[in-house]
Amino acid sequence: MILVTGATGQLGGSVVENLLTKVPASEIAVLVRDAAKAEHLAAQGVDVRVSSYFDKASLASALQGIEKVLLVSSNDFNDRLGQHKNVVDAAKNAGVKHILYTGVAMKDINESPLKPLLGDHFQTEDYIKESGLTYTFLQNNLYFEVIPMFVGAGVLETGIFFPAGNGKVAFAARQELAKATATILTTEGHENKTYPLTGSEAYSFAEIAVELSTLSGKNVPYVSPEPAAFEGALKQFGLPEGIILMSVLFAAAVKNEDFDQPSPILETILGHKTMPLAAFLKEAFALETV
Repeated sequence: MILVTGATGQLGGSVVENLLTKVPASEIAVLVRDAAKAEHLAAQGVDVRVSSYFDKASLASALQGIEKVLLVSSNDFNDRLGQHKNVVDAAKNAGVKHILYTGVAMKDINESPLKPLLGDHFQTEDYIKESGLTYTFLQNNLYFEVIPMFVGAGVLETGIFFPAGNGKVAFAARQELAKATATILTTEGHENKTYPLTGSEAYSFAEIAVELSTLSGKNVPYVSPEPAAFEGALKQFGLPEGIILMSVLFAAAVKNEDFDQPSPILETILGHKTMPLAAFLKEAFALETV
């Protein structure tokens, strides 16, 4: 049986949807914090198990009878490594044979401005290796879906104001990552492998601005300000400090070319080229070429 954690989240939920097209629901279990949010899965015959990454006792019982676990990394940064360790320990004690973990594809975490935020992904991978469990590391690049967060909903009027310089990102669509993950979960040959899962091409924010201009028929400029000016602008909008810090650090990491590492692995698993930038922008901003 395959167990997917975080199954009511966006990535985990999409993985489960894809799994349901590949294996019987009776072979799928999900780990959720709130059973009510997984009623649609239970109705399809999926085994819904309730626990959280903080609850060692319920994790121990939730992982019984499971052969493969997809550990979707926590979005709670409060001792995230400790949360992941709890799941790994429970998996090992329950006799799980294979654990798959969703980390991040980066050039070099030790040289990245994002090390304080994302270093625990690589610490989790190290802990899984030390556990002796068979593993597969799914290192996802930034989702295309973060672009609207970074450029703003009114980008067609305001342009892009983001201090990423000329750095590029090999963005990947969340639904394609989920589809590939379901394929990996249901096929053999992925034991003790590390897969950087990225888009086929990398794009800069200047190129995003050009594509938005082409699609909308408007002039969408790109300005890469000094980080302090960007931080000041976000403060004027009244955004929480945590969001401001995350935005500044991600921009610095893009400028540092941390995510400019296109790999063919995702397209190979999918069996086709990954989603291009224009297709995502059309969908995200409801645009058509004019």
